[in-house]
Amino acid sequence: MSDPDLRIRGGRVITPAGELAADVLVTGGRITGLVDRAVPTPGAAREIDASGRLVLPGMIDVHVHTREPGFTHKEDIESTARQAAAGGVTTIFGMPNLDPPTSTDKALEDVLARYAASSMVDYNHNPAATLPDEVPLMAARGVRAFKVYMVVDTGRTYPHPAGTGMHDHGDLLRMMDTIAATGKRFIIHPHDQALMDYIEGAYWERGENTPQAYARAYAEREGVIWDTAIDVVLRLAEAARCPIHLAHMQTRRSIDAVRRAKARGVDVTCEVNHWALFLARWDDVERLGPYALSYWVPDDARAAVWEGLRDGTIDVCSSDHAPHTREEKDIGWTKMWSAHTGTPGIQYYYPLLLDAAARGELPVERVAQLVAEAPARHFGLAGRKGALLPGHDADIVIADPDASMEITEDGVLSKCGWTPYEGVTCRMRIERTLVRGTEVYAGGDVVGVPGHGRLA
Repeated sequence: MSDPDLRIRGGRVITPAGELAADVLVTGGRITGLVDRAVPTPGAAREIDASGRLVLPGMIDVHVHTREPGFTHKEDIESTARQAAAGGVTTIFGMPNLDPPTSTDKALEDVLARYAASSMVDYNHNPAATLPDEVPLMAARGVRAFKVYMVVDTGRTYPHPAGTGMHDHGDLLRMMDTIAATGKRFIIHPHDQALMDYIEGAYWERGENTPQAYARAYAEREGVIWDTAIDVVLRLAEAARCPIHLAHMQTRRSIDAVRRAKARGVDVTCEVNHWALFLARWDDVERLGPYALSYWVPDDARAAVWEGLRDGTIDVCSSDHAPHTREEKDIGWTKMWSAHTGTPGIQYYYPLLLDAAARGELPVERVAQLVAEAPARHFGLAGRKGALLPGHDADIVIADPDASMEITEDGVLSKCGWTPYEGVTCRMRIERTLVRGTEVYAGGDVVGVPGHGRLA
């Protein structure tokens, strides 16, 4: 074995088998060994002292809105990658609600070229599966999954633009058959549009257009718009034998439905986003209004989400990073259905999860599974990413479990310039992020170079 380029010395290394007191050896961008701390390594070009630190796998965030092309006043690939680096995210999967939407091979080719030029972290992209003839062409470019929204925006044209949605059950089944033939996973934003039209209509008739009204509407009747959509999607996926991934888990019945489907052998994975765990309580809706929405998650539903994280029903934590400008949010104080929904999250999701581990909500090993091991396994990256093991890419995060970090808007790297987590303190602090052995974040600064990222 050739001499390592890098030795990360003295850390508490979190592996799929648990925590190890070991040093990590890196050569040519890959992990080449986990060795006893007392074993000398002649010729190591560089060492990082990780004494007393956690050495963790980098996060694979499969749900990221970069806003490029078409909406770069909100965000772009480079600014998203900078936040990723600061937040311990080493691989991002972009979303297709762009202009033009990523629903054709030509549009996908353009987007992948933009990542190659601008991203300092590794990347992939989830194109919209709305044109069946385009799916095989896009699959051949190395995408890991496709995406569709079962929702139509009412009162606005974004964040779910034309060309990214599908609601008819026959169309969904046809697309599942198409995607199943590629072996890729189908990411679905579940939503029962017919029920939502009825529910929203009642609020509008009463003249209710506040953040509180919007929050109640989307959680109406214990989340019926989510539950019915997920029931349909699970049954269609079972019929098509199509691997699916459900975004935005947030109700007890939906989590129970996924639990039962897995027991039947349905190939379904699901995710929870930062806002469902750490934001969008009712007092957040009252205090932050449109800046807290995405969606309101009532307390009993949030308890079910945490239960699903602990028992393995929920597979993945992904950010749903969704930045919008203050102007696009502020209109929501009086016209919430006209505001752009979603919140920025990629910079702070991993730190918030590590804080949850520090508070005893989840073991740190489970956090690593949720952010790295499971995304790699379910999205075709197993054996290469997602774990601190020999042969894997050296996508590594070093965190200090004894140093707190207060989130402030002065530290926000998003172009939108704000965070709903202003004033929140995390009890662990990310010190370094490495992508394939190269530091992209260190000493409180983003040090990565645009263009370092590769297609994952």
